Amino acid sequence: MGLIQTWRWYGPEDPVTLSDIRQAGASGVVTALHQIPHGDVWPLELIKERKAMIAQAGLEWSVVESVPVHEAIKTRNEHAGFYLENYRKTLRNLSSCGIKTVCYNFMPVLDWTRTDLRITLDNGAKALYFDWVDLAVFDTKVLKRAEASSFYQASVLNQVEERYEKMSKERLEELSAVILMGVPTEGGVSLEDLKQSIEIYKKIGKAGLRENLVYFLESIAELCLEEGIQMTIHPDDPPFPILGLPRIASSKEDLEYILAEVDQSFNGICFCTGSLGAGGHNDLVEILKAVGERVYFAHLRNIKKDAMGNFYESDHLDGDVDMPAIMTLLVTLNKKRKQRIPFRPDHGHELLDDIGKATNPGYSAIGRLKGLAELRGLELGINCTLKD
Repeated sequence: MGLIQTWRWYGPEDPVTLSDIRQAGASGVVTALHQIPHGDVWPLELIKERKAMIAQAGLEWSVVESVPVHEAIKTRNEHAGFYLENYRKTLRNLSSCGIKTVCYNFMPVLDWTRTDLRITLDNGAKALYFDWVDLAVFDTKVLKRAEASSFYQASVLNQVEERYEKMSKERLEELSAVILMGVPTEGGVSLEDLKQSIEIYKKIGKAGLRENLVYFLESIAELCLEEGIQMTIHPDDPPFPILGLPRIASSKEDLEYILAEVDQSFNGICFCTGSLGAGGHNDLVEILKAVGERVYFAHLRNIKKDAMGNFYESDHLDGDVDMPAIMTLLVTLNKKRKQRIPFRPDHGHELLDDIGKATNPGYSAIGRLKGLAELRGLELGINCTLKD
């Protein structure tokens, strides 16, 4: 059996429907109860309701993405124990419904960071984009972080003043809104809130954040092993420090450390080619070879970087990531498994009549349909070759 071809769905309010997903060729759905505030227990009846809704559409709820890890756990403050107990209750409820693969991240404050949600490519499609100078403008001119200037390379800082002078008020407001969009909160977040969080993590540092991740994993280990739950940590997006915040899942060394520190079968990786691929320090083929035995879920997307490290999300089969090599390794790993590996086309361009529609950033229908079709074809071709 091949990989499980899945599609991320944001629930009943998602502009992309379950019918659309099935028509696109996916058999599995990756979703979460996004209406539940972070840290609250997911009620059993709501999990059952969501699973039944997906099944009625002829699909399967393959992966939970994600059960958010509350900031109290990441910072290991005095409320951590309460939120850990809630997390365990949610995992138990999911398991009782037969949902056993859970994606999560341990990124401090920001779940993801881009500086533009809709740059126009040569063919007219729209893509997500990250620009170091724009980030530095936000950091130094809007957030006004004290240590910001020492954080960026001279090649970036040399362009900040000119870029800032040319930015309209509207673009500056848009840039701030895009960056703050990466803060996973039910309400808005202020610049002062962000500054305070940055100060908290400055004291924790990379070593402290690593310790807190191990604490989290050890706190759920017994339950996960009893229930057969597979936890898959998502790499940092992008895989380098942002706004002075520490990163602990950005490289081969980071992922190997996570697996070694809690060396138990439940502790796995969500292999995201786009997140890891945005870092020039990463050789994705070598990383997958190193951690592949514990890859339980994959996000497949591609990126193109420039000399400064700016990047945009490119076509799934056209970018810096060697997608055929990655897919070959995933297919090979999958053949050895009793439990098939799910993957989804991660993000996609706004194409055709999706342009201008209200969609979740990176999650319009047609661009992902194109990506899934390409990845399905790539997998089929590789399977046929391996048979020979």
